[in-house]
Amino acid sequence: MPDTPNSESEFDVIVIGAGAAGMMCAWQAGLRGRRVLLIDHADEPGKKILISGGGRCNFTNLTAAPRNFLSANPHFCKSALARYTQNDFIDLVNRHGIAWHEKTLGQLFCDGSARQIVDMLVGECRDAGVDLRLGHTVTAIEKPDRFTVSTQKGPFTSDSLVLATGGLSIPKMGATGFAYDIARRFGLPIAQTRAGLVPLTFSEADLDFMRGLSGLSFDAVVSTGKTQFREAVLFTHRGLSGPAILQVSSYLPDGAAISVNLLPDRDAADFLLERKRERAKAETQTVLSELLPARLATGFAERFVPKRPVGEVADKALTVLGNTLNAWRIVPTGNEGYAKAEVTVGGIDTGALSSKTMAAKSVPGLYAVGEAVDVTGWLGGYNFQWAWSSGWAAGQDA
Repeated sequence: MPDTPNSESEFDVIVIGAGAAGMMCAWQAGLRGRRVLLIDHADEPGKKILISGGGRCNFTNLTAAPRNFLSANPHFCKSALARYTQNDFIDLVNRHGIAWHEKTLGQLFCDGSARQIVDMLVGECRDAGVDLRLGHTVTAIEKPDRFTVSTQKGPFTSDSLVLATGGLSIPKMGATGFAYDIARRFGLPIAQTRAGLVPLTFSEADLDFMRGLSGLSFDAVVSTGKTQFREAVLFTHRGLSGPAILQVSSYLPDGAAISVNLLPDRDAADFLLERKRERAKAETQTVLSELLPARLATGFAERFVPKRPVGEVADKALTVLGNTLNAWRIVPTGNEGYAKAEVTVGGIDTGALSSKTMAAKSVPGLYAVGEAVDVTGWLGGYNFQWAWSSGWAAGQDA
């Protein structure tokens, strides 16, 4: 570090936010010989990394591609994802000797702990000469010429400033709208934000039914409009959760219905009518339990058909039950909000940024990366890949 009077406060690049995207960006800028300050208000880096994937960090996905991301401009993410891919991050993990495994659907997790990913990134930043300072709360940002970032521990200046503070999800981890506030301060528009990858809530009438099935998980296809996902669905005391529900939640307009196909591999009506001929004395829920968990079979049979042997139930009633099982239409009243959301949909408008460098078009030296930007990935490691890719892209230019 140069021995000058201002060596502790003057930098080429300041990255605000020592999460996944911020650490990647700071490391890459440091590798270019830039003098980088990485600051965070938290007392340790990578807090959301540490809790991700049940503590094992679902750090990327083998199938990550632009189709796995939501944005007002679906083309925006293509450049960054192509220039720093999931294979590039896997190579980094392998170079550090971190063991990993594929869980399902291309999702990659550490065999050990998510802390291995944090330690890897902190180590790379250190080796690249990045100055990491924690416990620094930003109180003001100005740009008379260079950027001046004021904190409770003093001001810092730089030519480039990177916003890497994430979105609004999981406020108990320190999430705030900081990046949006600073973006607005410099005239960048914000695409409307909402909770994504979040459990859904329902009316009391629906909850009376769902609570009786709380804790039950099953394979299903969940859809809204033309968007659908096949994964597990989980009944809870507050509504519905599980991977398929979380995925659809990111696409769900306010007031829109979802359709749940509980038997995606069978025509349920045909099955019930067939069993009526073959097992006329069996109870309807007993017949359904051939295909569904017993508690789920009982719950749907009791709700939609009379409690009697399947042979005594009218064909029309069995057809209605079967059609319901293949397309159970329900309207959520809302969701569990940012407190339970894994991501924030929306953010800094991509129209204001360069897709190649993540730089603000109208503010020289200003960049935004990761969840702060209006690019939101599916569940399953995609949001981490966007953090790595967007952070890498900004780090090549900042």
